[in-house]
Amino acid sequence: MNRFQKLRLLSENMDAEEGESLETSLMNCPEKSTVEKHPLVTYAKMSGGKTLPMLKTMITSVCERNCKYCSFRSGRDFHRTTFSPDEMANTFLDLYQKNIAKGLFLSSGIAGGGVRMQDKIIDTAEILRTKKKFDGYLHMKIMPGAEFDQIKQLMKYADRVSINLEAPNPERLNILAPLKNFGEELFSRLKWVESIRKNHDPKQNWRQKWPSLTTQMVIGPSGENDVEILKASDYLIQNFHLARIYYMTFTPVLNTPFENYPAENPIRGHRLYQASFLLRDYGFTFEDFAFDLKGRLDLDCDPKKFWAENNLKDRPIEINRATREELLRIPGIGPKRVEMIARYRKQKKIQSEEDLKLLGISIESVAQYILMNGKTPIHQLKFVF
Repeated sequence: MNRFQKLRLLSENMDAEEGESLETSLMNCPEKSTVEKHPLVTYAKMSGGKTLPMLKTMITSVCERNCKYCSFRSGRDFHRTTFSPDEMANTFLDLYQKNIAKGLFLSSGIAGGGVRMQDKIIDTAEILRTKKKFDGYLHMKIMPGAEFDQIKQLMKYADRVSINLEAPNPERLNILAPLKNFGEELFSRLKWVESIRKNHDPKQNWRQKWPSLTTQMVIGPSGENDVEILKASDYLIQNFHLARIYYMTFTPVLNTPFENYPAENPIRGHRLYQASFLLRDYGFTFEDFAFDLKGRLDLDCDPKKFWAENNLKDRPIEINRATREELLRIPGIGPKRVEMIARYRKQKKIQSEEDLKLLGISIESVAQYILMNGKTPIHQLKFVF
């Protein structure tokens, strides 16, 4: 089997990793992209909105853990394969030089312990950065049980690191992955990453800036509710400054203990993403969300609009005097629009639909929640119903 056949074999099961995915369908690849479309590539949405074609793969699909949802779990009968660090680095660089992949997301199954596999991921990153002088994007996975010095070494080469908690708490993790220890193997490593970022000189990183940090949770099969997920998400974002939390909505995999479990509704995952962005970027806290009797978010309404319907509809905000925090609560207004509003108000008042259009704000989105010079837009604009 050649190395590209190995990559194809690994890519068949990489849906176990939600991290960095924008879409894997080539039909959704931007039409004007100058990058060659390729079935081994994931198109990842980066900060600033640009799309990066990324090779998303593993050192090995061999795994000694028995996570009940995972296609790579031990004992599952399928064809496995392994790369050496040199082989992985050279294979990725071949794709990079052919303008197929511009970044690398590298994870691994656990074969011979997390420490052993962490060394192989570090070795791959070191080869790319120091021997091959690669200066593109690297997202490197932290293995369960990795040592502190390994994590620090990995962080010298990476643009992003991640470790998958998989669940919001130890009880739910035990249902999903009986051989993983929530506190000792996973949560403690998130703490170590944040400690390194706080207490160690970022000039040790190749860009002189410590990498961002993400995690992943599996949504559905452990029976968790959104209260558990978002309470944990709020804590993680506030205390560890996570760049993102990935919510992998469960899809059953044949020949696993969860193969007969129902697939999770993807809309639930979408609402959790929306809520996590509100926690990260909009000043929301866990207490701002409303849940049904089962501890779930409303699937029919995004959480920001749900909050506004219950808090702003009868008490609209005067857009010409609102603070940044108040503006971020208005549906249809995000951080970039808040900055634009602040600059615009230094020149003139916002008093018409044309003013809102100049700011890129839809009157239909904000009309129920704002005042302009003390009046609602509906009163000022007769054609808005």
